[in-house]
Amino acid sequence: MHFNHLIRQTHRWLSVAFTTIVAGLFLASAQGVETEWVYYLPLPPLALMTLSGLYLFALPYLRRGRRGSRQ
Repeated sequence: MHFNHLIRQTHRWLSVAFTTIVAGLFLASAQGVETEWVYYLPLPPLALMTLSGLYLFALPYLRRGRRGSRQ
């Protein structure tokens, strides 16, 4: 149960980081900063959020499968 809690908390903090980076990206583009590498900044948190989100999405189905095999 501790591992699932850790994944959930990590997913939440990654979403905060992603939102902050995207908001900063909008502010930078509004000020006229047009460097290409800035647009790659949201990709690492987004990739990690995708992996943790897929795990959290599949978690109820994995639990249901384990519960059914025990009975």
